[in-house]
Amino acid sequence: MVGDLNNKSCVSCQGGIIPLPLDEANEYKKQIPKWDLTEQSSKLKREFKFEDFKHSLKFIDRVAAIAEEEGHHPDIEFGWGYARIYIYTHEIDGLHENDFILASKIDLIKY
Repeated sequence: MVGDLNNKSCVSCQGGIIPLPLDEANEYKKQIPKWDLTEQSSKLKREFKFEDFKHSLKFIDRVAAIAEEEGHHPDIEFGWGYARIYIYTHEIDGLHENDFILASKIDLIKY
């Protein structure tokens, strides 16, 4: 079921599927311990800290490249010295394996 998230790729997700139940989401979450389950476990969230705006923007550019490659796009807030990433599957308004795959790949970014 869970496997090594870093070696997986996001798959196209259509609406009409059921979001992951909390117990399955918690199993996936074990591979991305720095992320939080938020909004009644329907989203993943992580905040990153940087020394200035330029470094925040550089990080966001790298997140965007991964998101484009995976075809899975997070919600992003960033500014001087920080970035907040929110990941969920918009089509189902909840969590899917894709969300955990994207989070694990974002965790690999060196910053």
